[in-house]
Amino acid sequence: MPHGTVTLFLAGDVMLGRGVDQILPHPGDPVLHEDYMHDARDYVALAEAANGPIPRPVDPAWPWGEALPLLERAAPDVRVINLETAVTGDGDFAPGKGVHYRMHPANLPCLAAARPDVCVLANNHVLDFGPSGLAQTLDTLAAAGLRTAGAGRDAPAAWRPATVPLRGGGRVLVLAFGMPSSGIPHSWAATAERPGVAFVAAPSPAAATDFADRLRQIEEPGDIVIASVHWGPNWGYGIPRDEIRFAHALIDTGADVVHGHSSHHPRPPEVYRDRLVLYGCGDLVDDYEGIGGYERYRDDLRLLYLVSVERGTGRLTGLCMVPLRTRRLRLEHASADDTAWLRTVLDGRHSAHGTRVEHGAGGTLTVRARHTGTPP
Repeated sequence: MPHGTVTLFLAGDVMLGRGVDQILPHPGDPVLHEDYMHDARDYVALAEAANGPIPRPVDPAWPWGEALPLLERAAPDVRVINLETAVTGDGDFAPGKGVHYRMHPANLPCLAAARPDVCVLANNHVLDFGPSGLAQTLDTLAAAGLRTAGAGRDAPAAWRPATVPLRGGGRVLVLAFGMPSSGIPHSWAATAERPGVAFVAAPSPAAATDFADRLRQIEEPGDIVIASVHWGPNWGYGIPRDEIRFAHALIDTGADVVHGHSSHHPRPPEVYRDRLVLYGCGDLVDDYEGIGGYERYRDDLRLLYLVSVERGTGRLTGLCMVPLRTRRLRLEHASADDTAWLRTVLDGRHSAHGTRVEHGAGGTLTVRARHTGTPP
């Protein structure tokens, strides 16, 4: 059994469409079918009105900003993001949806700049341009050598985990699925005959049992298992009891990390049985800058999650959360005041599980499992 630790970079929503796509070297069709915006370039104008002019076209690495050198220094073994954007110039706008995201396939170097090992696709935007848009997304990512999880041309493909071999032996498995609480339509569920997402109707005991059955068929001794879940609303810190029970059940049945996403801002993390639960990672890259209405959540603040787990067991050995801020559609370092605000909000809303968020080294945040009295 290999010894030591494995470092995972986990990201919440990465949305490279709409305004972000428009500032990249190969912008797609800017037409939108939204109630208030009809041109994706208007989202660039909102960001510029808030924080100043944005050069065009930008280098493909521009939206990631300071995140890229941070990741280079951290040198994570595996990088997992929730890619909340169809990568397509094909397909029709999905009916019945108010917001659609896509990036031009020629802008894929922007995604590749972050060197993701796994792009999770089980979310409420991957089918914004229908089955043909999903097919082009899958083809484009595969041609670039990028692994995917959570969506496919049929149910077996959608549920197939992404497998990342580790240097020195062992594997990381990413099993991804999404729920209607995040806005995924039931009709997007992949079936034996229909492309779509790996869909779970509710965070129920039956769904946890199904996860355990799937894991049992593929897991090998020493695997590190990430359950990547798109669930819950865009806003709010409260975590429903059924989601907490479900997250615990996933860990009880073999997951080492629960990688939750959908919320536009970070939600309080938890350490359960020496395993990490991220109920909502918040957004990382998007074009929401300058949009009003939810300022109290400070969704301009973002977190990089660097998770260290023990090889062979998956036990959490450390969590470093690096605060960033989006400005001019680019990630910058967050200020000390912003970091303190994040810590206060996340720690002040911890639940009875007793996980505390504390200041870490170099302006980072970390967690402490209160029941042990020591960092994990």
